[in-house]
Amino acid sequence: MNRPLYSLLFHLALPVIALRLGYRAWRAPAYARRIGERFALDLPRLEPGGIWLHAVSVGESIAAAPLIRELLARYPQLPITVTCMTPTGSERIRALFGGPDYAGRVQHCYLPYDLPWAAARFLERVQPRLALIMETELWPNHIHQCARRGIPVVLANARLSARSARGYGRFAKLTAPMLAELSLVAVQTAAEAERFRSLGARPECVEVTGSIKYDLHIDPALAERAGALRTQWGVRRPVWIAASTHAGEDEIVLAAHRQLLARQPDALLILVPRHPERFTPVFELCRRQGFATRRRSGGEAPGAADQVLLGDTMGELLFLYGLADCAFVGGSLVANGGHNLLEPAALGRPVLSGPHLFNFLEIAAQLREAGALGEVADAPQLAAQVAELWQQPQRARQMGEAGLAVMRANQGALQRLLAGVERLLA
Repeated sequence: MNRPLYSLLFHLALPVIALRLGYRAWRAPAYARRIGERFALDLPRLEPGGIWLHAVSVGESIAAAPLIRELLARYPQLPITVTCMTPTGSERIRALFGGPDYAGRVQHCYLPYDLPWAAARFLERVQPRLALIMETELWPNHIHQCARRGIPVVLANARLSARSARGYGRFAKLTAPMLAELSLVAVQTAAEAERFRSLGARPECVEVTGSIKYDLHIDPALAERAGALRTQWGVRRPVWIAASTHAGEDEIVLAAHRQLLARQPDALLILVPRHPERFTPVFELCRRQGFATRRRSGGEAPGAADQVLLGDTMGELLFLYGLADCAFVGGSLVANGGHNLLEPAALGRPVLSGPHLFNFLEIAAQLREAGALGEVADAPQLAAQVAELWQQPQRARQMGEAGLAVMRANQGALQRLLAGVERLLA
C-alpha cells in the first residue's frame, strides 16, 4: 500500500472514524468538543514560524515537558505549538503550559487527522521551522507535507518494538518513503535504531540518544507537600498506590488490597485509573465491593475509616506517587504494554508491575537488573510484595535508591536530542 492508496482508504474510513468519535464522546463528553480542529477547521489563533511538537496523549505530553521547557529557554524568540490527539492530553498540556508564564509562547490545538488537505491546511497556519514528533506517532501525510515544504521532521525519543517493526514492514511501500523523509530519528536503544534503518530510515539520520524519560525533574517542593499531607493523614498509616490502571486490573488491585486489609486494617490504597472516563465506573466498583472510598476531587483528606482514595484529578500523578510508600504501575497486568515506571522511581519509591511491559522493555530491564522493580502476576503476589515492602523498610529503601541510581546513570538523552535539534534549526 502506497501513500495515495492510504489517503484514499483514510477518506473512505471517515464514517467509521465519526462513529468511533461519537462512541468516545458518549463515554467521555470532552471528545465532542473542538471537532473542527481535527479537520484543521476552527483552529485557534496560532503564531507562525516556531517549533511544532506533537505528543499524542498524556504520557507523551509528560515526557515532552522537559523538552518543551528547554526549547523555550534556548529559543525564546520562537513560539512552540504543541498538539495532541486526546482530551486528556489536551488537559495535561494546558495544565503544564497554560499559565501566565507561558502566555504567547506555548500554543495548543488538536493535531488534524492525517488527511492530505487537513495536514496542508494545518501547516499553512503554523508554518513551523521544525517539527518534533514524540515517540512513534507516525503519520505519512503530515510527514510528507512537511517534506514538501522543506520543514525538518524529528522523531524524538523514538521507540519501535520488534512486534511493531514487523507490522510496519508489511506496508513497506508506505513506511519506507515516510521514514526516508525524516531528518532525525532520535532513538532510545541501538536495537531500535537498527529496526528503523531496516524499515527505510536514512542511516545517517538515525542516532541513539537514549530515553528523555530518564531526564524527569522532580520539584523539591512536591516532596515537601506530599510529606506534609501524609503527616495530616497519620504518618504510621501504610499507603500504596496503583496508578494508570486499565479495565480488568482494578479488580485485581482491589482483591490484593482486601488481602492487605486483613493483615493491616488501616492500610490505604490510592487507585488512579488511566483514563478520566473510567473515574466514576471505578469509584462505583470500589463501593460495590464494599470498600470505604473517597474521591480525591472532593478535596477532603481520607479519614481513618477510608480504605481507598480514588485519584480522579488530572495532573497530580507525581504528587500522588509522592504520598505512597510503594507504587504499582498499571497497564501491565493486562496486555497493554505498561506505563512509565520511571515516575515513581524518580521519587525514590519501590516500583511494582505486572508481566506485560513490552512498551518499556529496556527501562524495565534496567530497573529489574538494579533490583528496583518487583514483578507480579496476580492479586496474591501483588499483596505479598506490598506487605513485604511495608514489613521490610530497609528493602524498600534499597529498591528506591536503586531506582534513583538507574535514573542518574541514564540521564543526558535530552541534551543529545537538543544538539540534533540545534543542528537542524541552524
